Amino acid sequence: MTHAELRNNLNAAFLLLALVGLILYFALPGSHIVGLVVIGIAMIVKIVEFFIRFMF
Repeated sequence: MTHAELRNNLNAAFLLLALVGLILYFALPGSHIVGLVVIGIAMIVKIVEFFIRFMF
């Protein structure tokens, strides 16, 4: 897998996780923490993609 393919896959995972996190955040009004955790994981995925972009 090339770096470009890996970055594309990480971007797709970020978008999916961010969307799921937003849906969970608003669908579970009593417990926003689940949505925030998923959004946090999405941010970590995006940071990894960012480092891959500028390191390689």
